[in-house]
Amino acid sequence: MPSHKKHTLVALVDDHPGVMNRVVSLFRRRGFNIESISVGATETPMVSRITMVVDASNVEIDQVIKQLYKLLEVRKVVDLTFDPSVERELALVKVTATKDTRSEIMQMVSIYQGKIVDVTRNTIIVELASSVEKVESLIALLRPFGIKEIARTGRVAMARGASEISVVRDEATA
Repeated sequence: MPSHKKHTLVALVDDHPGVMNRVVSLFRRRGFNIESISVGATETPMVSRITMVVDASNVEIDQVIKQLYKLLEVRKVVDLTFDPSVERELALVKVTATKDTRSEIMQMVSIYQGKIVDVTRNTIIVELASSVEKVESLIALLRPFGIKEIARTGRVAMARGASEISVVRDEATA
């Protein structure tokens, strides 16, 4: 059985209605679970960047990348899993806070270089933009206080250094 790994895929796609549905449907038809997905505008007008985290073998990911290139709206796909890259996730966490626990929560958030973005009499909303591991770690520390709500963006990633993902359609690997 092939060994599975969490792959971080970045796809540059035309910014048109229905493109996201076609990309996600491709994964669904092949039985892959997208663990994280984030979409946003790029430096190029009418081009969006989709960052996905998928648990699959290298062979399966190669097949999915080839299938993605068959979608006309897909301009470029890169697997950043084995390349030096910067990965971040944004999380908002609403935590129960009493006058006795408020300062302890604030101290934990400070250690993780997070921000307190809202305070009410009974809750604190924490913002953390960091690695997925740090986000998970802070959430684990906040759980005993009583987490009311969590909102996470999903992973975004970018290759380090001079390499860049250009918007020229790259069919060499398709």
